[in-house]
Parts: sequence; structure tokens; C-alpha cells
Amino acid sequence: MALNYVWLGFFLIAFVVAVFKSLFLQDTAIFGQIMTGMLSSAKTGAEISLGLAGVMTLWLGIMRVGEVAGMINRFSRLVNPFFSRLFPEVPKGHPAMGSMMMNFSASMLGLDNAATPMGLKAMKELQEINPKPEMASNPQIMFLVLNTAGVVLIPTSVIALRMAAGAANPADIFIPTLISTFIAFIVGMFTVSAYQRINLFKLPVLVFLGGFAALVTALYFWVKSLPADQIGPKMANLGGGIIFGIVIIFLTAGLIKKINVYDAFIEGAKEGFQVSVRIIPYLVGILVAISVFRTTGCMDYIINGIAAVFGWMGLNTDFVPALPVALMKPLSGGGARGLMIEVMTKYGPDSFQGKLASVIQGTTETTFYVLAVYFGSVNIKNTRYALTAGLIADFFGMLTAVLLGYLFFH
Repeated sequence: MALNYVWLGFFLIAFVVAVFKSLFLQDTAIFGQIMTGMLSSAKTGAEISLGLAGVMTLWLGIMRVGEVAGMINRFSRLVNPFFSRLFPEVPKGHPAMGSMMMNFSASMLGLDNAATPMGLKAMKELQEINPKPEMASNPQIMFLVLNTAGVVLIPTSVIALRMAAGAANPADIFIPTLISTFIAFIVGMFTVSAYQRINLFKLPVLVFLGGFAALVTALYFWVKSLPADQIGPKMANLGGGIIFGIVIIFLTAGLIKKINVYDAFIEGAKEGFQVSVRIIPYLVGILVAISVFRTTGCMDYIINGIAAVFGWMGLNTDFVPALPVALMKPLSGGGARGLMIEVMTKYGPDSFQGKLASVIQGTTETTFYVLAVYFGSVNIKNTRYALTAGLIADFFGMLTAVLLGYLFFH
């Protein structure tokens, strides 16, 4: 229901603001701009969904090969000690465990094109054990909130954009970004656990957190030893190599089991186009609402209000120019990226504002987009507290980004 109220709120608030601008500010173009934005966003939503068709076809085909070859089941057993604490309602060894692990791995490596199809596959498998098909189950909510927190080991795309903007050290935002996104992940995990009354203070969870901290430390020293212009290419190569290696493992396992891997691939690939078409209404709906809210200037009013409050309190407001990125990120990844580039262009990539905007861009995922696409793919109508928990994780991730921005760069 929360998503329903937010969606309605975007339209109703935007309408009130547009009427005020039209009647009192003599803005005669506002409603025309709103309609142009709505139509453009509807087109974009459809194009994004159909653009996923090829990628979905490929990865769902590969996942099907891994499933019939028994590799997904092996991945499930591998992550079961940790995942069984986060997803106690998912049966031991269920294929969804392996699919979720593949999704998280691809996300951490920054491979969105691989992560989304694997995540949709996981949602479909979780839906098969959902006792109330139109209502989000506990495992689905936990999975999606952790997705919206979105831990990315190295923000390759942000580093590449900073390099293109002429930053002296494009990777200097690496550590604060990693810490911020990890905080968002932890907050999301504990928030959903509180809702679902899951006790996370158990050995497998603590071992995971310790192991992840060790991985981050090792990654830090590796990245620190690389020239700035090699970080993006090397990370992209590492991520691509790992995912392609998994594809080869799936195909080889199928060959060893003497299954017809091509037929298995085609069987899974047929689902790809169907899923990409099914999410069109959900994606168009959320993108149009966001467009209306932005076009009427509501986002600018929020930013100016926050700046006024902090100024009245006598606090430093240097972070305010980067704030639009934080508010846009849960709504639109592309919009947030554009705003980040705008901040770097205006203030410079090596300015406090430019670096902070970059850290914020690398923190968390596009919550509304993820919820619309993932829930839409399995026709979930009642998302329960998924949006609330996701936005809580976003808030703490962004707050951490701002605090670390002051600590590292101010």
C-alpha cells in the first residue's frame, strides 16, 4: 500500500504545484511540459523493458542450463548457512538460494545486465513458494531490500565518469562509497529482520560480516596499488571474467551430465521475452509519476527547504548542491547520474560537492525502479513494508555518504 500512496502523492502534489504556478506565477507552459515529460517517460519505460528482452533471454537461458546441470543447487548449499538465517521460510537447498547468490554476486561486481535477470529468476522461484501470490512474502521483501541497498565492491561507472570529467584521482571516492553502501546493506538487513523478527546475532551471520570486512580490506589494498586509469578496466575485466567463468562451468557441468544444453538454454530463454513484456506497465507507471514530480519543480522545492532549515540552524550547507543526487537516486538511476555530472560540471570533479555527489551516486540502488520491476515480474500487488524498509536503508546510506564526505574531503 505504501507504493500506492507514494505513486498517488507524486501526481496529486505535482498537480497542486502546477495549478499554483499556472494561476499565480503565470507559468503558461507548465502543463504542456508535464504532458511532454509524461509521454517521454512512458516511451522510455517501454524501451527499457523491451531493451531487457535480449539480456533476459540470454541469462534466463544460462540459468536454466545451470539448473538442470545441478549447479544452482550446489550454489544453494554453499550459501545455505548464511541465507538460511536471512530467509528462514525458504526450504533448505531451494533453487532460489542459488539464484539470489548469483544476483548478489553480479551486483557486487557492478554487472547490472547480469544481475537483473538473475534477480528476476530468483523472484519467480520465491513466488512459487509464496502462500499468498498477490502479497509479497517475507523472503521476497528481504531479497528486494538487500537489492535496493545494493553493495557494489567498486563503483566502476562512477570512477569512469569522474575520469571523463578530469578528476585528478577518479578513484578517491572508493573507500567512502564502499563504506556507505555497506552501511545501507546492513541497515536494510536489520530493518527487515526487525519486521520479520529474525535473530541475526548468530555465528553464520557474524562470519559473513567478518569475511566481507576482510574482502573489503584486501580489495582496498589491491585498488590502492593500481594507477587510477587502470582501476575501471581491471575491475570490469575481473567481473566479466568471473561471470563468464560461471557460464563455462554451467555448460561444462551440463556436458558432463550428458544433457542437451542447447535445448535447456532455449527452454529458459523463452521466459526472457515474456518477463520483459510483463514489467512494462509497472515500469511505465513509476517513471511517469517521477517525471511529473520533477517537471513541476517539486524536487527543487524540497532541496531549497532543506538548505533553508540547515542554514537557519547555523550548520554547514556545503553538501546541499549534491543533495539532488541523493533524492533522485531512489527514483531514477539515470536521473541521479545526470545530476551528478551536472554537479561535477558546475563545481568541478575535485570539489567537495563533486566528490560528495559521486559518493552518493555509488551508494544504494534505485529503490522505486527495483520494486516496480521485481514485484511487477511476478504480479505482486501488495508490497507490504518493502518500500518503507528500502527507503530506511537508502536514508542511512545517504546520511553515511554525507558524513564520510565531510570526513574525507571537507
